[in-house]
Amino acid sequence: MTDITQNLVKDGPVKFEPANRRIRGMLGGQWIVDTLDAQYVWEHKYYPVIYVPLRALDAGAGTVSVPQTTPDDGFRQGHISSNDKKAAVTVFDKGPLAGLDEKLLGPHPKDPYKRIECLSSSRSVRIEVDGTVVAESSHNVFLHETGLRTRYYLPPTAVTDWQQLTPSETTSFCPYKGQASYYHLRVNGREIRDAVWYYPYPTTESAAIQGRLSFYNEKLDVFVDGVKE
Repeated sequence: MTDITQNLVKDGPVKFEPANRRIRGMLGGQWIVDTLDAQYVWEHKYYPVIYVPLRALDAGAGTVSVPQTTPDDGFRQGHISSNDKKAAVTVFDKGPLAGLDEKLLGPHPKDPYKRIECLSSSRSVRIEVDGTVVAESSHNVFLHETGLRTRYYLPPTAVTDWQQLTPSETTSFCPYKGQASYYHLRVNGREIRDAVWYYPYPTTESAAIQGRLSFYNEKLDVFVDGVKE
């Protein structure tokens, strides 16, 4: 993280702009930040993270512990504590982010320049592993997300043999879709871990994919209307 921080001081982020919304953060059961002056900061090109003014942390319920003097590299690193929890804090004193604290509040926020769209489709989607069909349906939802490949969400009835799927302990979170759970897939003795995911309780904007299964395009063979991706 230090290398990224040094680059941010020297060269600045890819871009940054006001979040223009209320941002609150909780740690150890207490509100440690509540501000209207947060910034979206793109440390890289993929998605933004939230930065807040140091004064917003000072006004919260947490205890901020960072060095008082600024090293030559232009930033100070410390932590904020609340009850028995701690979180890392980086305070920028030089460069375009001066006066801001790097604080990721939970998963990364939505990118204001990206969106998702869930479209019902009667196009046939077939999933294969080494020539064996593991799922096939013409009652699917195509999920389009800006800058990313299309993901296909099939109904559970599309699976040809549920004994090939075993629950995984893996979970992931997407600010657009919610928390995903996973299955491992075993076909003809070959196991592909976390090859299938689903959202049991998706966000409102992704309600159309609730309970549907998406198969990892990059790990499996996906055919749409008979054409392999």
